[in-house]
Amino acid sequence: MKVTLERTDLLKSLTHVHRVVERRNTVPILSNVLLKADGGALKLKATDLDLEIQESIPAVVEAPGATTVPAHMIYDIVRKLPEGSQIVLETQGGDTTLDIRAGRSKFSLQMLPDSDFPDLTAGEFSHGFMLPGAAVRKLIDTTQFAISTEETRYYLNGIYVHSVDTPAGTMFRAVATDGHRLAQAEVPAPSGSAGMPGVIVPRKTVGEIQKLLDNPEADVQIELSETKIRITTSSIVLTSKLIDGTFPDYGRVIPQGNDKEMRVDRDEFKEAVDRVSTISSERGRAVKLALSEGRLVLTVINPDSGSATEELAVEYDSDPLEIGFNSRYLLDIANQLTSDTALFRLADSGSPTLVQDNTVEDCLFVLMPMRV
Repeated sequence: MKVTLERTDLLKSLTHVHRVVERRNTVPILSNVLLKADGGALKLKATDLDLEIQESIPAVVEAPGATTVPAHMIYDIVRKLPEGSQIVLETQGGDTTLDIRAGRSKFSLQMLPDSDFPDLTAGEFSHGFMLPGAAVRKLIDTTQFAISTEETRYYLNGIYVHSVDTPAGTMFRAVATDGHRLAQAEVPAPSGSAGMPGVIVPRKTVGEIQKLLDNPEADVQIELSETKIRITTSSIVLTSKLIDGTFPDYGRVIPQGNDKEMRVDRDEFKEAVDRVSTISSERGRAVKLALSEGRLVLTVINPDSGSATEELAVEYDSDPLEIGFNSRYLLDIANQLTSDTALFRLADSGSPTLVQDNTVEDCLFVLMPMRV
């Protein structure tokens, strides 16, 4: 194999694929990236057996061939080579190393045979459709923070994606929850998604999809079966196993009868919560919201270090109410809101609170209260 290509192209592609590779592997081939030169392109592929990313980049192929080399090592080498340089990748017949040359630099990396590299066989996909990159980005950005990291409840370790009929029509919806907060976002369902199975996309896959969506204008092809998802964007194909589990009936968690409404300036609220939570302990993080007509008082009390209060003007004309929340969870939700005014729908101090943008209907958040 002998191939010449631009450092910029190779580095960008290695940045995408090397992230999939775990730093520690008991199976040596899983530490490697597959390089395959053919036609006018170099194809790169990496996998951890649950997730696979492959990308094709333009190259001058003098001798076609394929091999595998350590993913993190070749990424670090290419990253440190001079900007704008041309890189030559070459294997000699019968040799066990890949030569990497750029200018006066030369490296030789140990290879493993490409025939040992595993293939995450995709099988048949029952549904396929296109979504704008901006829509996929919105679904992920709005819900990702609520994914659970608790491994025992593995079915919450991802985003639940499904189509749902609403008064506004069929929507393509993403939901994530960790039991303390819930985030939901939706976009109009694309043609081809009708009747799709509800699937749980794993946290690691969600993070990789998010990093690949660097062009919001480009369309993203999504293919689904009950066990796998495949995302195709321009020259990159990401295939992933799905979480084999049943996502809980999240609709039962979303409160319907919360009749106390508070409207508050989003940025003022965010900054006030951030300021008073400076006092809170790492373990406690509780902030008390005391509501009365036209007024909100935020209070944090930490027996070890002191207390903090801040008052905000709000739109509120219901009965006085005191309720406590985890300050970090409040900030996470406030950071996802897009309109200038946040709308809180409350019931009482022990019931879940619904948080929404005042003007945007396609996202909602549910937050469980804390005792304060």
